[in-house]
Amino acid sequence: MPALRQLDQQTMWHPFTQMAEWDPLVIVSGEGNYLIDDEGRRYLDGVSSLWCNLHGHRHPRLDRALRAQLDRVAHVTFLGLTHEPGIRLGAAVLEVAPPGLTRVFYSDSGATAVEIALKQSFQYWQLRGQPSKQRFLRLGEAYHGDTLGAVGVGGIELFHRIFGPLLVRSIPIPTPAGTDGAKALAELARQLEAHGKDIAALVLEPLIQGAAGMLVHPRGFLSHAAELCRRHAVHLIVDEVATGFGRTGTIFACEQERVSPDFLCLAKGISGGYLPLAATLTTEEIYAGFLGKQEELKQFFHGHTYTANPLACAVGLESLALLRESSLANACAQIPNMAAALGRIAQLPGVQAIRQCGLMAGIQIEPRDGQFLGAEICTRARVHGVILRPLGDVVVWMPPLTLQPDDLALLERATAAAIREALG
Repeated sequence: MPALRQLDQQTMWHPFTQMAEWDPLVIVSGEGNYLIDDEGRRYLDGVSSLWCNLHGHRHPRLDRALRAQLDRVAHVTFLGLTHEPGIRLGAAVLEVAPPGLTRVFYSDSGATAVEIALKQSFQYWQLRGQPSKQRFLRLGEAYHGDTLGAVGVGGIELFHRIFGPLLVRSIPIPTPAGTDGAKALAELARQLEAHGKDIAALVLEPLIQGAAGMLVHPRGFLSHAAELCRRHAVHLIVDEVATGFGRTGTIFACEQERVSPDFLCLAKGISGGYLPLAATLTTEEIYAGFLGKQEELKQFFHGHTYTANPLACAVGLESLALLRESSLANACAQIPNMAAALGRIAQLPGVQAIRQCGLMAGIQIEPRDGQFLGAEICTRARVHGVILRPLGDVVVWMPPLTLQPDDLALLERATAAAIREALG
């Protein structure tokens, strides 16, 4: 479809893309763990369509759930009304969520899920008569989305340089990747001791920072950070947009350290990768702080047109059932196989490090003369039948949870060939 590619170049503006160098790849269909382009070529979806596809494309059960909901209603507002798919999905998510989380606030994307947690935490402290609690703690190099609040509690230096005057105030804690957990915890303790009365919440991704470059935290960091927050009456906001719904080997990453946060932010896999949907979960104590008479204006003033879209919620409910029945078990079975494949990738010249948590992994490429080798490797991988996406010079592996041994063999083979070609 050359005309379609040309039309894209004439009319579209793609996210995080230098359009002056844009070469469109037109996807026309999907089948299981594969995507198919306009020339009939098949590609393993090695990044789960930006980390959201759990069970592969065109899954018959998810398709049926979507079609069944279309026979009822495609959309109805959640502002002043409610509906069955939204109610049932919320109850099902709470059933598998960490203990103590009892309320679900829907939205549309990971960034909005985080934005809502920030605003709810902030407003809660105002309602509790602690108006000084207006600042947030965040990890270095963190990424929580592209809306202004989410960027403000992120640690991407480029974003702060461009949008700095617009951002909410946050205090950085060193990234606890590798062996730096003790240093990060010491700085967190110091900041809480010195400024706890002014801090509303700590925001972090559990176990692994995804868009920061797949930075794996030392075990125990999350639980110790949670205890410090409790000790200083500071909320813990856990961003499981990337790590949630089975990516790390459990439904939610924070359950591996038995952490129950004050807020849990979810998106991406919540709808199985079918439709935009997000949720912010919180506790009954925080929810109760917003209750009162209408004229008191204590309610949470935030909402989206497509909040709790019935189609997305219906698919999400079926996706969660699939996750619990089979996809999570398959993912857990493939985690050691993926580790073995990455171990072989690690032996290639030019590979600096491998970082893995569950079915999330980053292949760190040695920098070379200012070139973006990660992007080149991902482009070359397409020739070998795999779609990947880089984070700078980190090549990301995040396949669907339904990954099969033949898929993994292709993923390893294509990545190795692309690395050799790019660095040869």
